[in-house]
Amino acid sequence: MSTASTRLPEGRYGRSSDERADRKLKIAGAVLGAALLVLVGYFAYHYVVETKISAQVITFEATDNAVKVHLEVHKDSGTDGYCTLRSQAADGSEVGRADFRFTASDTRVDQVVTLRTTAKGTTAELLGCHTG
Repeated sequence: MSTASTRLPEGRYGRSSDERADRKLKIAGAVLGAALLVLVGYFAYHYVVETKISAQVITFEATDNAVKVHLEVHKDSGTDGYCTLRSQAADGSEVGRADFRFTASDTRVDQVVTLRTTAKGTTAELLGCHTG
């Protein structure tokens, strides 16, 4: 006795619905993967290219009318820029803000700057650095 085959004849009825769904999922996965790769590349490029100056406050010393800030700046050689510092009083009010320009050709600038204040400052905060 022979058993009857339950498979459909190949090529007679086209692709099965499972094969069509698998193909659509593969295409959607490829498109989403490519979009994610482009997005990660975009953010990585802008992070690397736009970051030309970075700095950090090492220490600070406050007096009644000024704050001396030890600032360490890392930048590309030949890049000019400035960093914005501010100081706040104990009650949180801003008592001083100033921009400090760096034009040296060195890639690392280690400098103590004086931020004048209207009252005794209790903080020295680096707000950011920019090229220009």
